[in-house]
Amino acid sequence: MGGFNSGRHGGKSTTGDMWALDIRRIQRAGRLKPGQSFNWQWTRNGERVANINIRTDTDRVTLNYQARDRGGEWQQMNYPVRVTWTVCNFGGLRPWWICPAAGCARRVAILYGGKVYACRHCHRLAYPTQRQQSHDRACSMADKLRDRLGWEAGILNGNGGKPKGLHWQTFERLQARHDALVNQSLAGAMAKFGPLRELLRV
Repeated sequence: MGGFNSGRHGGKSTTGDMWALDIRRIQRAGRLKPGQSFNWQWTRNGERVANINIRTDTDRVTLNYQARDRGGEWQQMNYPVRVTWTVCNFGGLRPWWICPAAGCARRVAILYGGKVYACRHCHRLAYPTQRQQSHDRACSMADKLRDRLGWEAGILNGNGGKPKGLHWQTFERLQARHDALVNQSLAGAMAKFGPLRELLRV
């Protein structure tokens, strides 16, 4: 099964519009050991929508998949992508892709699927949050902090407690950052839509 860059993904311009090949997820799945060959797949609503065959070697993987440009003829793609490792601060090794696009060779965690898998810079992709207004971005960032802290999603739900095992200093720093983002988000929303009481009126 192919499906890469079938026209639906290739013409978009954010990272969320393309298949993301994250080397960290592949590593966590135990799939970077040399000598393996496996299919990596993407699902939507529990159904497989695309997959790619990956063959691993000592310092590289080989990608094998089908691709086409905006409704053109399907082409079989087969090429190596180098892998490098760096030492983590607290021990262990972290893998990175070396972007295979001509003239690039950036060290990145994620490659994005066009006809050739390449880094965000080579595909000239923006992050989805870069399309948001500043108060929407602040809300998204606050919700990410809420998720990290184990709090209920949604900035209007109030703050939760300190997660077990998290240092107080870290917790207080994250909570202060969260509160600043919430204030920024609400201020922007009120400037655009009116007072908070109007936003909550049903």
